[in-house]
Amino acid sequence: MADFTVLLDGLIFCEGPRWKDGKLWFSDMHDQKIFTVDLEGNKTLVHEADDDTSGLGFTSDGSLLYVSMQKRKLMRVDGETATTVADLSGLAPFHCNDMIVDSKGRSYVGNFGFDLHGGAEHTGTNLIMVGEDGSLKVVASDLLFPNGTVITPDGKTMIVAETFGACLTAFDIGADGSLSNRRVWADIAPSVPDGICLDEEGAIWVASPSTRDVIRVKEGGEVSHRLKPSTNVFACMLGGDDGKTLFALTADESSPHVLQGKRTGKIEITHVDVAGAGRP
Repeated sequence: MADFTVLLDGLIFCEGPRWKDGKLWFSDMHDQKIFTVDLEGNKTLVHEADDDTSGLGFTSDGSLLYVSMQKRKLMRVDGETATTVADLSGLAPFHCNDMIVDSKGRSYVGNFGFDLHGGAEHTGTNLIMVGEDGSLKVVASDLLFPNGTVITPDGKTMIVAETFGACLTAFDIGADGSLSNRRVWADIAPSVPDGICLDEEGAIWVASPSTRDVIRVKEGGEVSHRLKPSTNVFACMLGGDDGKTLFALTADESSPHVLQGKRTGKIEITHVDVAGAGRP
C-alpha cells in the first residue's frame, strides 16, 4: 500500500464522507458547508448551511440529506434551498452527528448524548430512525456516542461505531427498519472509532483519532492493516473508479474552540487492495 498523499487541504474539520457520482461528498463541519471533491482535487461548494453540518446521505430520488448538528434537524437540499425533513430535538439529548440512509430511504441519525466539548460526563444515547415522511422512532438506546455507521450489502446488518465504547456494535435490521439482536462486532480498544466504511470482504476501515491511524478490522476484532495519515484522522471512506481509493479526513484538533481561525483540515488518500461495499 502506498503512503497517503494530500488530495485537498485548507479545510477546517471534515466529516461525513460519501462517494457518489465520481466525487467525494463531505461536510466541513465548523465551516458549515458541504462540498464535493474529485480525484484531481477540484472542490465544489454544494451547500452553505446556517449550522454545523455532519452526516450526509441521499434520498431515493438522489436529493442530498444532511445533519444540522446544533439545531438537531435532518435537512434536505433541493437546488439552493434546504428544508427540514425532521426535528430530532425531542429525542436527541445533544448535538446530532453522523447518519446513514438505507436502501428504502430511512435515515438513522446518531447524537452526542452529552456536551462533549463542555466536559460533561459521558452518557449513553439514542439512535433515531427517520422515515422519508419525517416520522421518528428510537431504534437503539444506551449507545456510547454512536458515530460512523455501515450497512452490509444484503441490507440485513447495521454496524455502528460506539466512539466511547471503543467498539463496533452490530444489529439485525428488520423489514420495518427496526434494530434487534445487539452484539459486539469487534472490541477495538485502545483505538476509538469515529467514521467507518465497509469493504467487499466484510472488513471495516475505522478512523481512530486517539491513535492517529486508520485500521482495517475483521469481525471479532482482528486488525489486518494499520495506516498512518499525517495527523489525527476522524473519518474514512472507500471510493474512486475501482472503489479502492481510501479517503482519510484529518485535522490537528476536533474542538470548535481550538479550531477557530485554523485550517488544518485535509483529505488524504491512498490505494488499498479491497474495494468498498455496502452503505454509505
